[in-house]
Order: sequence, then structure tokens, then C-alpha cells
Amino acid sequence: MNAHVRFLWRLHRRLAPDPREDFCWSPHSVVATLGLLAAVSRGRTRAEVAEALGSDPAEAEFVEPLNAAARLDAESGEGVRLAVANRLWVDERLPLDPAGPRTLEGRFAAEVRAADFHDAPERARERINADVADVTRGLVPELVEPGAVNSETVAALVNALYLKAPWHEAFDPKDTSSDSFHTCRGALPVPFMRLTTRLGYAARHGWQVVRMGVGGGLQAFVLLPDAELATAEPGLGHDRLPELLDAVEERPVRLSLPRFAVSGSGALDEPFAALGVRRAFTPAADFTPLTPRPLRVSTALHEAVLRVDEQGLEGAAATAAMMRLTSLFDDPVRVSVDRPFLFLVRHRDSGVVHFLARVTDPSRTATDG
Repeated sequence: MNAHVRFLWRLHRRLAPDPREDFCWSPHSVVATLGLLAAVSRGRTRAEVAEALGSDPAEAEFVEPLNAAARLDAESGEGVRLAVANRLWVDERLPLDPAGPRTLEGRFAAEVRAADFHDAPERARERINADVADVTRGLVPELVEPGAVNSETVAALVNALYLKAPWHEAFDPKDTSSDSFHTCRGALPVPFMRLTTRLGYAARHGWQVVRMGVGGGLQAFVLLPDAELATAEPGLGHDRLPELLDAVEERPVRLSLPRFAVSGSGALDEPFAALGVRRAFTPAADFTPLTPRPLRVSTALHEAVLRVDEQGLEGAAATAAMMRLTSLFDDPVRVSVDRPFLFLVRHRDSGVVHFLARVTDPSRTATDG
């Protein structure tokens, strides 16, 4: 899974370059969409995606962990919800090579759905957004913004993800109280949850790491730097990140963690280009495994939200690649998370990361309720 971590950290720096600002995104959703894109492309178009990912999207070592992370453990328990949907929305006027949809269905359980992009582009946009909103339980209500779909759009590859899971060791709401969180704007009062129990813990390379068990075979990590996050995060390399995650060992921990909710959204075009995924957005793109007509990606969009409270976590994300015809255009360790930190949620067995968030000011979204 080192390739997965390397990719997500490289893209994280492009998506969220300012470590002083909150941001959240879903590596799982973005990687799944790139897998869909690779499955219907060939030649240099496909090679650029594979090189950016650091693995071949057709190989089992890429597909199996991604699909494993889209399934719950057999003994998930109550309160765990996971929904993952992959779609190919396509205009009926676009001739399809049957092999393309078969590959998407067989490799990623993708579903093909019709959309009248040419005659009713706004209605097609609304249908895509309604489907994403349904999968994400309303947390991502409008992934595709006005203007991203028009009469020249002919297809869209979309991934949507929803996750809700309780802590293995829940925080007692009666222990939650207001305390100071140190932001770049000064110390601000936010509600802190508190828990004393055995948790995964490590301290090395200027970081403290706390691992918490989450239902459904998930793990949540707090990565708290000794220095300011704005200084420490740029120095956290993609090789050191998996080392920190793997270094934790169980020991008694007294944890103070703020409630928080973070989100992030934006176009992926420039971040993808920075990682080498360029040809898919140009007239030189080769999507002939999907259709004999010349296609290119017109834009790629992403949105994610993550909420953490005493009961557990809830997150949702969606990614879309819109396509058009190119021919048209022991003493407990005390860990008080009272300053900016990173928060990561991954699938325990596969190592696929569902969410990566930066929290710099939980007072913007947390309440004392």
C-alpha cells in the first residue's frame, strides 16, 4: 500500500497547499475514479494514470484493496453504514464498445446509466447530483455545479462514497467540555471529547500518533505535530507517513480530542496535471476501449465532508470525470489535540485511505450542543 500512500500524499499537497486552512478529501473516491478512467482508456492516456497512481489499475494489487475497502467486515456490528457506487453516465447517442462497460462492471461493479446530455443537459446534471446525494445521504448534494454539463457533454464517470461508523471505545458526552484550541488566530474555545483507555500510540520524528478503533474494520489516526502544523506538514514525506501509521503500539492513553466537521471541494484538473495525468484532458486522449468516438475529460470534480463526534465518524465524498467529444471542442500518555492536526481514516485490512483531513480551526463548525 505504499504506492497508495505516496499518491495520496502527493495529491494532498496539490489539493490543499495551505496547511493553515481546514480541508478534507477522499483518496478512496479519487483513486476509484482514476481506476474507472484507466479501465476505459489505453496507450499514453492510460499510462499517465498508472504512473501517477504508482500501480497498474488493471492488476489485482490495485483492484482488490480498493474493492475490499468498499465492503464491510462480516462482523461490522450496529451503527456501521458503508455505501460505494460507481457509475458511467452516458448519452444514448454515444456508440459504446461493449468491452468498456463490461470492464467497468467486472472490475469495479460499475453501473451504466443513460443521461440525455445533448437535449437536456441541466436535467442530466440534476440526475447525477440526485444519485450522488442519495448515495451520500445528502452530505454531497451538488457535486456537479452549473456549467459543468452542457450539450457537448456525452459521458461522466462518477464515484460516490458514504461511511458512518461508531468508535470501538465511545467518548462519554458527559466528559465533553469546552477548552482552548490554539489556531493561527489565537486560542479559541471548542468542545473537547475525552477518553482514557488503551489506544495505539507512537511518538517519533516530531509527531505524536494516536490510533482509534472504528466499527466496520476501520481505523482512525490523529497525527499531532510537536511543531506548528504549518511547518511540520510540508516536511512529512510520503515515505515517513506509512512509517508513522505502522509505528503505533497499544498503551494507556488519555486523549482530549475536539469535535470537528471539515469539508473540501474543487476541480482536480490542475492537481492531476501536476501529477502527470494530462493527456486525458486533451484531444490526444484515447478512450477507444469505451467508444470509437474521440473523447476527452472536460473537467474532474471532487467534494468531501467528514464529521467526528462522541459517537463516531460520518463521512461522504464523490468524484466525477465529465467527458465530451473532442471532435466538438502505562501511565496514560496525555494527548491533548489542542492545535492544528491531521485526521486519517483507512480500511484496516486493505490499507486504503477513505478520508484525509486537516483540522486547523474546529470552532468554525463545532458547537457545544
